[in-house]
Amino acid sequence: MTSRTRDSAGGRPRGPRGIGHTWVEVLIRPRQAFANAITPGDQAPALTFAVAVAAAFALGLIATDPGAVPTVVPSSRALSGLVVFLVAVALAAPVGLHLTAAVATISVVVASVEIADGHFALRDRGGVSETVQAVAYASSPMALAGPAIPEIRVVCGAYAAVLLLVGLRSVHGLGPLRTAVAALPPAALGYGVGYRVVAAARTLFSA
Repeated sequence: MTSRTRDSAGGRPRGPRGIGHTWVEVLIRPRQAFANAITPGDQAPALTFAVAVAAAFALGLIATDPGAVPTVVPSSRALSGLVVFLVAVALAAPVGLHLTAAVATISVVVASVEIADGHFALRDRGGVSETVQAVAYASSPMALAGPAIPEIRVVCGAYAAVLLLVGLRSVHGLGPLRTAVAALPPAALGYGVGYRVVAAARTLFSA
């Protein structure tokens, strides 16, 4: 995790600088980023990346919206914020990533079904590991969505959904419509609910 490596099979650079490099690349050159960053069976960098994105989101949320932080330590708001941050990084991010990836995996299978000679068949597609990585790297914009500004959060969520479309199509080779079917449920769960984009959209519409 601490050394910068890149082999012939792909894979992103490791360590903090690697995370920053991948984050920028996903935001500005998503097709190239998914081609370079996703390696079959190599989920560890993606998990680290997702945790870093969640950490940035949590810091922005805690700093700009203290009211959103539950009172864990009644005598200290700062300690409450620290506990919430640690829970978000150590528990919520890994669990959220794998739950979203599980939904994405099911969606990809459903989107891959086709009828051939009167029988159901599945198109060739990438593996579960690649799906996990696509979900993780597509969350890149959510690192900027922590501040309590609904407009920013909605834009970041929409861009994350677009990146997931790009990532799943790159990994699984599905057509545009099938990719949309595969991407919508995990995007709604992971970015819409997990990162509070749906709540931010409701705030905008109600205003």
